[in-house]
Amino acid sequence: MRSDSAVDAPRETTGGPTRTSAQRRRGGTLKHVASGYPWILPAMIVVAGLIYFSIGYTGFVSTQKWNGFILTPSEWIGAGNFQTLAGDPMFRRALANTVVFFVVTFTVQTTIGFVFAALMHSSVKLRGLYKVIVFVPTVLAPATMAPVFRTMFANNGEVNTFLSSIGLDGLTHTWLSDPGTALGVVMAATIWQWTGLTFILFYAAMSQIEPEMLEAARMDGAGNVRSLFSIVWPSCRGTTFALATLGLIGALKTFDWPYLISPSGLGGATQFLGTYIYQTMMQEKNFGYAATISVALLVLAVTCGVAMSIRNRREGKS
Repeated sequence: MRSDSAVDAPRETTGGPTRTSAQRRRGGTLKHVASGYPWILPAMIVVAGLIYFSIGYTGFVSTQKWNGFILTPSEWIGAGNFQTLAGDPMFRRALANTVVFFVVTFTVQTTIGFVFAALMHSSVKLRGLYKVIVFVPTVLAPATMAPVFRTMFANNGEVNTFLSSIGLDGLTHTWLSDPGTALGVVMAATIWQWTGLTFILFYAAMSQIEPEMLEAARMDGAGNVRSLFSIVWPSCRGTTFALATLGLIGALKTFDWPYLISPSGLGGATQFLGTYIYQTMMQEKNFGYAATISVALLVLAVTCGVAMSIRNRREGKS
């Protein structure tokens, strides 16, 4: 009597070494995969060359004292720029602003986006119209909307006018010239722009939840709030992680909103790593030190990305 494995894996019995059908399929798959590499290899070489040459050249410039002019020779100073970076208070201020910016914007965006998506997912008519309305700010360029925010938060802008009109004159403020509130205006503009994307991603995740699961929870007596935190929120865990990763990357490279709303930096109150690199390179003409900050930014981004990837993999296994 032949076993099933013998039937599923017949062997070649004529000439040369015997091969099972599984080995033949594996060999065919490898041949199929290998046949594609000659087509994509040139593009891979070009893209990898551009990326890693830029990184390598930035690392080289970080060891130089150079004003950026091609005709001016650079001076090798080794780790001098990195020693300066270690004791640079403006770099620490920019890094602290970036961390605060990420924590606040991610928390607010995630909360508002999740609530909007949950309300929309429950029972709302004209969902398509609402999705468009909420998502519109995401496709608008900060360069077009920054003048609007500057006008709204000016001393005689709409925000102070509104507060005065409802009798809250004590809350009127010089929002953009006060270091204590300018960073808040930058974060408000960022939250306004990206909450729509958060909402759409959460809504897409909720759409994947089986209706039978929610119906079974209702039959067991679970209310809307219990179903929201016991079924909906756990189902959106992967989306939350993706949003955290996107938010972290966005915070590390933040440049447009703070530069357009508060270009002076207010002594560091609205300084971010991206704006500090630009200021050092283009205004102070210190290309070597700007490259050093870029290297530090790259190390931070890679470290955070690897840490979040490891955490996500562990949660996936659990």
